Amino acid sequence: GAQEDLARRCQTMADTIIHRGPDAGGVWVDPSFPLALGHRRLSIIDLSEAGAQPMVSASGRYVLSFNGEVYNFEQLKQQLGPREWRGSGDTEIIVEAFATWGVEAALKKFIGMFALAAYNVQTAQLWLARDRLGIKPLYYGWAGDQFVFSSELTALRSCQELDLDRDALASYLRHGYVPAPHSVYTSMHKLMPGHLCRIDTKTLIRTALPPTQPYWSLQDHAVETAMTEQEAEQTLLGLLREAVGDRLVADVPLGAFLSGGYDSSLVCALMQEASDMTTKTFTIGFDDARYNEAQHAKEIAAHLGTQHTELYVAEADLLNAVDQLPALCDEPFADSPILPTYLVSHLARRDVTVALSGDGGDELFWGYPRYHVSAKMWRTIRRFPLPIRRGIAHIASNPTVQNLSRGIKTPAWGGRRGTLNQKLAAAGELMSSRSRAETYLNLIGQYKDPNAIVLRGSEVDTAYNTKTHWT
Repeated sequence: GAQEDLARRCQTMADTIIHRGPDAGGVWVDPSFPLALGHRRLSIIDLSEAGAQPMVSASGRYVLSFNGEVYNFEQLKQQLGPREWRGSGDTEIIVEAFATWGVEAALKKFIGMFALAAYNVQTAQLWLARDRLGIKPLYYGWAGDQFVFSSELTALRSCQELDLDRDALASYLRHGYVPAPHSVYTSMHKLMPGHLCRIDTKTLIRTALPPTQPYWSLQDHAVETAMTEQEAEQTLLGLLREAVGDRLVADVPLGAFLSGGYDSSLVCALMQEASDMTTKTFTIGFDDARYNEAQHAKEIAAHLGTQHTELYVAEADLLNAVDQLPALCDEPFADSPILPTYLVSHLARRDVTVALSGDGGDELFWGYPRYHVSAKMWRTIRRFPLPIRRGIAHIASNPTVQNLSRGIKTPAWGGRRGTLNQKLAAAGELMSSRSRAETYLNLIGQYKDPNAIVLRGSEVDTAYNTKTHWT
């Protein structure tokens, strides 16, 4: 019947991401409405059947399919009060939090990384939500007459053939990734970080996407406080200890990626400090000394006393891994470290199920030089009125000036090498920036005119292009 067919289609979608959830899987179908939730499980907390998904709340009111972890689930469990718990995992806490407090109120309490779909059986409302910083992806859209959603585009492609979004492709050539809420396919979108989407399934209109709304914003939590440098250090160290400690809650072996840099070294040090067991660390090394950090990582591991594993890879290993990128990344993603990340993940999986890393540290603490360079550039160019700056940009892009300067080699500028005409074109674009954020994007942008490369493509706007509140 129709329900069996829906269950089969949902199972097919779930099977496409079995590589991410090899331990178990399941499908739940609403007996009174054509809606199905599927799940593939990588067991981390509560390895028993009590942690299986999709999970139905004790009252039968909510059904949850959830990817990721909510680290403060023990605190939430205390807030929910005494009751008969079926298991010891975070999934049960999440679904019972929805049943007790409502989806919006519960989401604001969650600290973690997640993408989830929760269905209210009584009201026929479907909720999609993504964690505060968008660590876990969530895609949704229309595949013919079906509204579909998944943590990977691979599952959505199994529903029907999807059309390439040429505008999103132009944005990829500009930025090196496809910016949310767009995806590389015309009918599919990414849910924005810190956003939720409430869908009234019985009134869902095929020609429109359901609206989304933020449930959390970093700007709302920005607080100015008067601290000494020492107080700030101690406060930060306390927060880092708490964050790392929360991530060590698991019923499977844990490890860490160690590059030898500040970020991963600090994470490994805090893991070693907080754990009763010796931390297992993993590093990828290269024969080319210009890119090799393995020796430094080995010294850090020896200092910390971790159980260290390193693997040196050759150029051929990296080239062989390129074939895996379409399956790994879902859509185009111009980030070369994805190759060693894949290889070190493959190495670590032999011994551990979960690995911590230092990813995100440079973004949070201005570790990349481009942050400082773009801020300095904006402070300089903003002194001149925009019409004057646009006039300079027009001169720099003039064909005569470009032809005269073509082929003339110049010293490296802003970390970039190139000929004088390329530098003039880049400088002209920077002079036209309307905000610090736009200065940053113009500095790091890849192809300066992607619309000239992508046939019938037009670069889509991003929040950085259209908002000027960064000054």
